[in-house]
Amino acid sequence: MISQQRSIKARETWIKCCEQLGSVSKAARKCGIPRSTLYRWIKRYQTEGKESLKGYSKRPKKLARLKINEELEALIKSIRQEYKFGPQAISTHLLRLYSLNLSIATIWRVLKKHEVPNLKKYRKQNEYIRYSRPIPGDRVQLDVTKVGPRCYQFTAIDDCTRMRALKLYPNKKAESTVDFLGYVLDTFQFPIQRVQTDWGTEFFNDLFQYELAEHFIKFRPIKPRSPHLNGKVERSQYTDKSEFYATISRKDRNLQLTPQLLDWQNFYNHKRPHAFLNGQTPFERYLDLEHLIPIQPDVTATYWEKPVEIQPRNSQWYYRKRN
Repeated sequence: MISQQRSIKARETWIKCCEQLGSVSKAARKCGIPRSTLYRWIKRYQTEGKESLKGYSKRPKKLARLKINEELEALIKSIRQEYKFGPQAISTHLLRLYSLNLSIATIWRVLKKHEVPNLKKYRKQNEYIRYSRPIPGDRVQLDVTKVGPRCYQFTAIDDCTRMRALKLYPNKKAESTVDFLGYVLDTFQFPIQRVQTDWGTEFFNDLFQYELAEHFIKFRPIKPRSPHLNGKVERSQYTDKSEFYATISRKDRNLQLTPQLLDWQNFYNHKRPHAFLNGQTPFERYLDLEHLIPIQPDVTATYWEKPVEIQPRNSQWYYRKRN
């Protein structure tokens, strides 16, 4: 409707321009249209008036005999309902069993006319398996995320209880990682048996791995380029960004946030309910499983059964070790 009104207005402008200039050639040149087009609309306007500027319908006066009747439409619908075929399969089915040669477009128009819903695409349902260690301290996931200019948050989360330790550092060097490990050991009230990390250089260094060995903790890096295997700590950092850092301006995200981050850590561990823990807080989960936690001498003895060597930051080593 809008395009038709624009066309009518344009044709009126052409005619007025011709009347003002007094020349069809000049008016056609100014309007950028052929003279034959302008002659045609002037002639229509003079003989039929303003109504003729709407133009004539381009629909053919005589239509070809329609190939589809109600019986064929019913047949197409029944094939669709019974076999769940698409237009192409329906066309082949009609040709083979009924000797009817109908195009795919024709069948598609019939389905659209009767508002037949589209076929649902089959999608494989992925079965997600939730892995959770049965004993607090059995495995702790570590990761680092940047929250501001020269401000990195180190995060540790216990795989079993979901208790966390958070601390800010100006860099992610080996010294910062070692200091954070000491903070984690002071925060968690149970011995740590394994530490799981990605392949960041802050973890793959002799200083950090020697510190793990000093505390009889086994180093367990995940598969290279597979952050989903460290999913618990990755998801917890998303919670930090959506619930804690979202309330803080970007320019204020610096090392001076340490007191507020400590409050957030205590709130997360002692007051914030966790969906996976059926509404329990991580500390409540820890209290329920406290009787299962081994003492440090037992953890040390288990470590010496198969001590861990210093691991290089080389993915070939990882795959060679698995083979």
